[in-house]
Amino acid sequence: MSLSVAAPEQPGGPAEDGKKRALPAWPVTAVLAFYPLWWALGLGVLIFALVAVPMLFLLLRRAAAGRRLRLPPGFAWWALFLVAVVVSIGALGADPAGTVPGHASGRLPAVVFRLGMYVALTVLLVYAGNLTEAELPQKRLVRLLGWMFVVTVLGGLLGIVAGNFEFTSPVEMLLPGHLRSMSFVQSMVHPYAAQIMDLVGGDRPRPAAPWGYTNTWGNNFCLLAAWLVVAAWQSGRGRTKMWALICLAVSIVPAVVSLNRGLWIGLGVLALYVAARYVLAGRLWILAVVALAGAALTVGLVATPLGSVVSARLDNGKSNGVRSFLIDKALDGFTESPVVGYGSTRNTAGGRQSITVGESAGCERCGNFTVGGNGQLWQLIYAHGAVGTIGYLGFFLYGLWRFRRDRTPIGIAGSAAIVTSFSAMLWYNSLVTPLAFMVLAFALLWRNQVVRQEGEEL
Repeated sequence: MSLSVAAPEQPGGPAEDGKKRALPAWPVTAVLAFYPLWWALGLGVLIFALVAVPMLFLLLRRAAAGRRLRLPPGFAWWALFLVAVVVSIGALGADPAGTVPGHASGRLPAVVFRLGMYVALTVLLVYAGNLTEAELPQKRLVRLLGWMFVVTVLGGLLGIVAGNFEFTSPVEMLLPGHLRSMSFVQSMVHPYAAQIMDLVGGDRPRPAAPWGYTNTWGNNFCLLAAWLVVAAWQSGRGRTKMWALICLAVSIVPAVVSLNRGLWIGLGVLALYVAARYVLAGRLWILAVVALAGAALTVGLVATPLGSVVSARLDNGKSNGVRSFLIDKALDGFTESPVVGYGSTRNTAGGRQSITVGESAGCERCGNFTVGGNGQLWQLIYAHGAVGTIGYLGFFLYGLWRFRRDRTPIGIAGSAAIVTSFSAMLWYNSLVTPLAFMVLAFALLWRNQVVRQEGEEL
């Protein structure tokens, strides 16, 4: 049973009391339904922090009205993680061996941003989990997540056909020049379609819209794909299912052109997990579906130029050496500060071959790599140590165990999203939008269990 908190009943008329107890769905639906608008305005990931304010107010108002608020199952693990994030701030002034020296004050803004986003997504988790079927039906939330996959595909297509597309957002116009020029700030407030990179010979656009980074685009692609299938299945309409099938077929193009090997691995993990769940449930027809989809994909790769793109990417692993170098640095840092880590990431002194090789205007990727920037797992163990890592992983692992018997489409899609996130954390960072979709998947699993338990009681 999940934890819950409540406040004493307060006097008031039935209408006033009912209004205070209700949780409107608009904070969740507005973020998801209008995300392309937030992206165009320059709010992007910032919308999650902004909408967390009214969500927190509404949750507190509901508790003050005497309505019991539930905390998600295993929330103690997540609370442990948040505590570790706060405690590790005390290590910001440390300069681990092989990193660029700096001051805690200079590292604090990035830490405050991450902590603020972790708190905002915690509020999103609790809020979405406490919404009732009358306030926000699960089917509607599933459709919104399916819509997010459609947005991801459309953004990928935009990145392919107009890789240089970008514009100055209203929020960006309001920022001081020194802030607008920072690459991290640019990724949040400056809308652009793709990142231009040279991975297979020559600069090529890699889809990024509307998620800021190509890696984030690939991560969200995996986290959201199953929700489109569930939304189409639940609709019961043939036309909706046909459009969903078309969208999935079209999505192969940006998925391949993105040159994102982590995305390809994630889709393989997703397919294997879903197939395994259905086989264990005795639904062997899933094997025929997987075989048919695999055959269609193979034919598509062989019959189109997409196959040569895949081959070229597999033959050019330019990032392999950097990733191995950063993993070694993260593990070295973990052995030096294993309990709470260093509070944040650090930049390496130089590159892989020499400490004298660093980032410059002529070679932006030559050195000064970010330790903990090459995957959520490495960031956890480096920045927040064993305590933070155990809390973070423990929460999602507990969720997988807690909801393991949920064989409904929502149960399988939600747990599949969490499973793919575990594979993605080896090379992708989760903050902000990937973690938002992870907590929404957790909220759907949690609510699905509540609905089923209430049905059994009736």
